[in-house]
Amino acid sequence: MIEIFHHLFPPNKENFLWLFDHYGTYVYAILFLIIFVETGLVIMPFLPGDSLLFTAGLMAKLGFMDLSTLIILLFAAAVIGDNLNYAIGRNIGLRVLQLKFRERNLVKQEYLDKTHAFYEKHGPKAIIMARFVPIVRTFAPFVAGIAEMKYRTFLMFDLLGGALWISSLTVLGYLLGHIVWIQNNIDKVAVGIIILSVLPMVAGMMNNKKNTKKV
Repeated sequence: MIEIFHHLFPPNKENFLWLFDHYGTYVYAILFLIIFVETGLVIMPFLPGDSLLFTAGLMAKLGFMDLSTLIILLFAAAVIGDNLNYAIGRNIGLRVLQLKFRERNLVKQEYLDKTHAFYEKHGPKAIIMARFVPIVRTFAPFVAGIAEMKYRTFLMFDLLGGALWISSLTVLGYLLGHIVWIQNNIDKVAVGIIILSVLPMVAGMMNNKKNTKKV
């Protein structure tokens, strides 16, 4: 796996040639697995999802992969992963947090109630925006499960968020990935994308604080 990452980053034609010479169409399965693990296992939040999607788009641009197949496959990985994470949070995580130690709850019920209230009010927006924030996107569905967010609501906005995340970064890599500067600064591009995606959330938090002070 380390060898595979070495030939995914930095993204260039020579590295891609090595990758496809050694793994062929299994590269599709490898990318599916990486996205699935990042979104589906709460203990694996540090995989490079954003830069990986951008790189996948670049591979499609260079003719190594089919863009439509790539988007559909990675979208499925992201949604299946999130749903697994939600199920783990709801069925296992919540039970663990409700366990007692020396006749005290591991986590106070009021904290669980506040988390539930937050997801009832802001859950849809949080699920969509979390897709674009590394680490947060791994924990968001898990916490949504713990907060007992309504599954139908979670699924609807998870599908929307997954579609936006996968398609935007993959298509961006397809359209711009051939530019040499972008190839050499893919981490900076990923950080820029993250900042742009987080700005609306920060603006919303600032507005909420202002409204709270006025009250």
